[in-house]
Formats: sequence, structure tokens, C-alpha cells
Amino acid sequence: MKVILVTGATGFLGRHLIQQLRRSDARLRILCRSAAPWEQETGFEIFCGDVVRRDHVRRAAEGVQEIYHLAGMVSRDPRDAEQLFRTHVEGTRHVCDAALEHGVEKVLVVSSSGTIAVSREPVVRDETAGYPYEVIGAWPYYLSKVYEEKLALEYFAQRRLPVVVVNPSLLLGPGDDRGSSTRDVALFLEGQILAVPRGGLSFVDVRDAAAGAIAAMERGRPGERYLLGGVNWTFRQMIEEVARISGRRAPRLEPSLQASLRGARWLHRLYRLAGKSFKLDDASIQMSACFWYCDSTKAKNELGFRTRDPLETLKDTVEDVLRRLGSQRR
Repeated sequence: MKVILVTGATGFLGRHLIQQLRRSDARLRILCRSAAPWEQETGFEIFCGDVVRRDHVRRAAEGVQEIYHLAGMVSRDPRDAEQLFRTHVEGTRHVCDAALEHGVEKVLVVSSSGTIAVSREPVVRDETAGYPYEVIGAWPYYLSKVYEEKLALEYFAQRRLPVVVVNPSLLLGPGDDRGSSTRDVALFLEGQILAVPRGGLSFVDVRDAAAGAIAAMERGRPGERYLLGGVNWTFRQMIEEVARISGRRAPRLEPSLQASLRGARWLHRLYRLAGKSFKLDDASIQMSACFWYCDSTKAKNELGFRTRDPLETLKDTVEDVLRRLGSQRR
């Protein structure tokens, strides 16, 4: 029986990946730091450990044929830079070393479309684009993901480890219990987004991204990257659709980046005086002034990657976020 190791299985994408992988006859091995929801189920092996610990990863990788490496950390706080690099870069090094040691047949590393497809202009980028250091240089999360995937691809180029990288865009859909990926939708529904950003984004349904990851493991070419994106929309279009679905009122103002940053600082002070918290940070505002448009033609042609109607994704996202916000208030 094939044994598949999954790191980061308890995250947003990881849970959907596990749900789809369990339809196969493979045995699933989970490396996670805390309790996993599958501990009492048959067909699962739960290894308690952390990807930043080399010995934990070596033990978990023994006897497996495939590794899906999803483990990561999401933060826009520059103070988390060291932890982001340790998790993404050193964690990936440990996974690749363990895969070489144990003769793993294939490794899939999940990165981000933000290592490729981001610009200050409304252009669409594909896998041939260079790393946009001039845009993402101040954001440790994306820098750490760049170095993560560069390291993984070096293992293929220099040591012939069969590694494939997938780069999903913003993940939306149901089941983001930690609120890491659907955070901005939640901020809008909480009334914290008071103006329309001037940039644009790509988003993809998390269920489609999970299917794309499995297709990349099955058919992806080692040493290659695959963008997994859905639609490319302006933030205005995104906010207006979320407003329509939720019955909220969409903001009308579309200020410049500098005006948005000044307004946010004023709102932080105002909310603090009222004993409340204004949750929109400077990094998020700066990111929303960029364009995160990506071209997933390569994944469609080589992997058979397909995405559902984006309005279905938004509807499911809004319903799930409202459910989560409601349970937090109770």
C-alpha cells in the first residue's frame, strides 16, 4: 500500500487535501504539532512533530512514497520574519533531505502565487516571470516563500530529487477555521474595510487548489512550478460581490495608497480611544495597492487544472465566515 506523508494537514488547504486524498487506497501519514482530527480513524498514521525539527521529519518520512509539504506560517507582521524563514526555508530543507535519505518517489511543495504574480501595474504574470523582489522585499512572508521554493528546486537541479512546486493564489471557500486566508473577507463583514483598494487580486477555491495539488503530484514535471489561480478581479469587483452576497453596503471611496495609510493610522487611534481594535494593518493596505494577477494556463494544459464559478466560491466563503464570526460572538 502506498504511504503518503502530508505536512500542514490541519491547515485550510491541508484539510481539503486530506479529504480528497482519503478517497484513494493510500495510507495517509500526518506530521503535525498538535492533535489531528483523524487520530481515531483507520487509514491514518499521526506523527506528532514539527518540520523545523530535522529528526521529526526524518522519522515521519521513513517508508513513504510521496510527500505533500504544506506546512507553513501565515503572517503579515515583520516581527515574525525569523520564524517565517525558519518554518518555510529550514522546514523545506528538512523535508527534502529526508526525502533523499529515504528514497521518496516525489515531493510536492506548496508555495504561493505571490512569489511570481504580483506587480504595481495591472499585468498578468505566468511562471516565466522573475521573482518580484522590488515589490515583495518588505514582506517577510513572501520573501520566505521565494527562498523556500528556490531551495526546493535546487534539490531537483543539483541532487535530482523529484520536486514539483505549486503556487496557489488567495485561497477562499469553506473551512478556514483559523481565519488566515479568508481574513480580508472577515474584515469587510466586520465593517473594518471602509474604502476600496486600487489594486487587484487572484483567488481560487481551496477545493480546486487541493485537486490541483493532487494533479501536480500525479502529472507535474519535476523541477517545474505551476500557478493555481482562479479569476483575476479588481478589489472593487471583489468587494462589491461580497457586499451583494452578504447584504452589506460596499464602500464608495477609492483613496490613494498614502491617503489609505494615513486614514488607517487615524482610525487606529480613534478605535483605541473607544476601547476597540482596528484590525487593518499597514502591510495589508500596501498589498491591496498591488495587482496579484496570474495566468494558470500551464497548470490547465499540463495538469488538467480546472476551477469552479467564482461566485460559488464567494458564496460559500461568506456563509462560512459569517458562521465563524457568529460562533465567536456567542
